[in-house]
Amino acid sequence: MLKKFLEEENYKFEDLGPYEYDSEDDYVDYAIKVCERVLKEGGLGILICGTGQGMDRIANKIPGIYAEVCWDIKTALHAKEHSDANVLCLGEQTIEPRLAGKMIKIWLESSVKKEEKYIRRINKTKEIERKYMK
Repeated sequence: MLKKFLEEENYKFEDLGPYEYDSEDDYVDYAIKVCERVLKEGGLGILICGTGQGMDRIANKIPGIYAEVCWDIKTALHAKEHSDANVLCLGEQTIEPRLAGKMIKIWLESSVKKEEKYIRRINKTKEIERKYMK
């Protein structure tokens, strides 16, 4: 449903899988795959698992990835405006598809607020990354 939404909204995207259900698949592998693409190409990524929490945990282990698990319009907006998240994590079991589409749209079309406090916090986050994620 979300792929159809993105197509209808004329967003350019690539689906990195999985393409069908396989009980041997692990969300970890897809989180890494998407995050590596984001880092290589400088784009944005969307990760979906049961709650979004697993994808968020894995994505944020990768230096240069700033992932946010979101559950409504406000958290999706804040993920971009306040944190400049380059990866959005959503829960398939916790968010209905129509709301997920609205969240994705607001996240994709927003940008970081240029207020000093947001820039300062983003820079502090990057400094923590440099210090602890060597």
